[in-house]
Amino acid sequence: MILADDQKARAKAAELILRGGVIAFRTDTFYGLGVDPLNRNAVRAVKRLKGREDGKPILVLVADIDNADRFIAQRSALFDQVAARVWPGPLTLVGQARDDLPYELTAGSGTIGVRLPNDENVRDLIRACGGALTGTSANLSGYAPARTAKDVEAQFPTGVDLIIDGGEVEVTKPSTVLDLSTGKARLIREGAITREALRAVLRIE
Repeated sequence: MILADDQKARAKAAELILRGGVIAFRTDTFYGLGVDPLNRNAVRAVKRLKGREDGKPILVLVADIDNADRFIAQRSALFDQVAARVWPGPLTLVGQARDDLPYELTAGSGTIGVRLPNDENVRDLIRACGGALTGTSANLSGYAPARTAKDVEAQFPTGVDLIIDGGEVEVTKPSTVLDLSTGKARLIREGAITREALRAVLRIE
């Protein structure tokens, strides 16, 4: 089912998330698959849908920076420094995961990636769904990320309870991923935010 992004669609999404359902929605990069990050069965469902290996963690999108505390064990001064300068934006920050997070979310890595999207509509949707959603890209493993609601439907004719049509994405790159879990910055993936741009914020290995 595809619904245009409006308050009615967001209310429906919130209801589905509460019941352990799977939604797809446009993020500030590509379309993503959203479930309650703390619902083990829902996270498993997303991994099965994507055909993704259990050994890979799932990133989380948050509606507000304070929601990051539900996932990050302790925000370091470096984490707050980077977040203050770059969030909201297409930058996933990796920190030490809280001990009570599901294994399905962290894949036993001890870390978790969190992002505050640079899109007010996306943040409002996430807020309606409890303040946090998984944000793994809405595509089968090995396939190109979905750029439209129809792209999502084509890759997932079943298994996704609701696709919220937020329009076609305009970006060409995924989020940049920066690991801050060890107390220093390490660039894992260069994406929408370049290495050079990050160098203006801090030193990166």
